[in-house]
Amino acid sequence: MTSVATPSTIPTDSPEARRYNRIKRWLGIADFVLGLILLLALLVTGWSGTLRDLAYSGGFQNYTLAVFLYVLMLMGIGKLLGLGLDYYGFRLEHRFQLSNQKLRAWIWDEFKGFLVGVILASIVTELLYFIIREAPQHWWLLAWAAFLGLFVLLAQIAPVVLFPIFYKFEPLEDEELKSRLVRLSQSAGTRVRGVYKWKLSEKSKKANAALTGLGNTRRIILADTLLDSYSPDEIEAVLAHELGHHVHRHIFKSILVQAGITLLGFWAANWTLHYAIERRHMFETLSDFANLPLLVLVSTVLGFLLLPALNAYSRFNERQADRYAFQSIASIEPFISSMNKLADQNLAERTPSRFVEWLFHSHPAIARRIAAAENWAGRQPANVRA
Repeated sequence: MTSVATPSTIPTDSPEARRYNRIKRWLGIADFVLGLILLLALLVTGWSGTLRDLAYSGGFQNYTLAVFLYVLMLMGIGKLLGLGLDYYGFRLEHRFQLSNQKLRAWIWDEFKGFLVGVILASIVTELLYFIIREAPQHWWLLAWAAFLGLFVLLAQIAPVVLFPIFYKFEPLEDEELKSRLVRLSQSAGTRVRGVYKWKLSEKSKKANAALTGLGNTRRIILADTLLDSYSPDEIEAVLAHELGHHVHRHIFKSILVQAGITLLGFWAANWTLHYAIERRHMFETLSDFANLPLLVLVSTVLGFLLLPALNAYSRFNERQADRYAFQSIASIEPFISSMNKLADQNLAERTPSRFVEWLFHSHPAIARRIAAAENWAGRQPANVRA
């Protein structure tokens, strides 16, 4: 496996950056494998049925309450099994001096994350099995439509409901920078409902920015770690990239892609459930919620198989957004300097191997992004570059 050639303007990756990203990848792989083992164990041993019976007993034989208790127990077991990996991830960020978060604050975030996860998972699971009970023949089509609606709703409410649970936000006080970013947004044809300072430094030393929300919740969020260390030109370059996603309608296209994948997933889940019931006699009915681990397993395997293709599509979108940024800013230099700063601050790999980029990265390698910026600038007439 070879790395991309790097122009002289691109610093080489430090051993620390390579070590950090290698450990992060293995940590993600371990978490994925642990999840698969849990799902397979629940199905092969029949423990899923035992959990279902416990849920019925605790829920006084009420189906809806039993589904909730089953989800709670399932997620509780998963959380306990993965707690060691989660804690190692917390220590890893401190080891590489990327985190400001204290242990108590991390535990509180983990607790909040678990509660939010249980609430969301319970809503989704209750809706899924309600549809299965009411329309067993066409449940997968109806569930597909319902899940798409939930996906869009979640994207809209996340900035105002979910994000504030974990982070603090406040309106950006720098009026000059705010006006500059709003004008940039308007030139891209999108109307933002505000520019917010994201107090990321309370937890992390990394920098980030995003254009989040849909419709009335559309907003720009800028990490305070970005505002403190980057020039207005560099911040504008970072936001110009985010606006490129809007200009190229990547959100809408991604929803369409997600719709196709979700449809395939529900079809596969329906086929697998019927096979498990009719051929393997693992469950008595479609509405037996002990089959939930099987549905999650189908989704997990499908997601893994499609990961390289989805990452390739995402990298294509990111390249389009970069090209829009090149065209929208006065000089290419702030884009290049911001990429290098982000790589240093976030300890990102500039030149991962081809295989690592293909399998794990949703963004092109930073070296490729900088090279693309330089190539684009080199093709512009001298009077345009001036």
